[in-house]
Amino acid sequence: MKLNKIIYATLIVFTSFAFTSCSDDDTSTNIVIEKEFSGTYAQQDQMGRPAVNTVFVSAASKDAFNVSTPSQQGAMFQAMFQANLEGLSPAYGNPGDKNALGLDAATFTGLLATDVLNVSLDGTTTFYDGTNVLTGRALSDDVITVELLLIFGGEDFTENSNLSDDHVDSNDKAFLTSFPYLASPW
Repeated sequence: MKLNKIIYATLIVFTSFAFTSCSDDDTSTNIVIEKEFSGTYAQQDQMGRPAVNTVFVSAASKDAFNVSTPSQQGAMFQAMFQANLEGLSPAYGNPGDKNALGLDAATFTGLLATDVLNVSLDGTTTFYDGTNVLTGRALSDDVITVELLLIFGGEDFTENSNLSDDHVDSNDKAFLTSFPYLASPW
């Protein structure tokens, strides 16, 4: 018990030194910290499009998908994605059914199976704004609702309305209007 009191007293003393040694001098000094990045690194997860990996990749294939090269994912996983899409979504229940982008199950899952976030370099950056589709992702984009609409909403977003919206319509805090743009923590 006495040892704990000594440890707490020591922490308080060192903490007080840290706070009292701060100055209000506004001059800044650049500190360069060199990091060591040598070694072998392994990719553990992919999530270019949120929830797509979670929903369409079977448990037995997660590891293979997560370490595969995106350029190979379509050939390796499109059939699995299509089988899972057709099993999940009544909007693809009939041959020839398409989503609001005009994509049938095979074409849509070929797009989804390549798990990358496309970004428009010279146009609107958005997940979906009614005109632009998968041209990037803005902070305020309702990505999950867009994915649900494309998966369950059918050709005009009216099918399966109970499955086509996550009912989370905005962030819990407003985004900042300047960098870093993310909302401050609670």
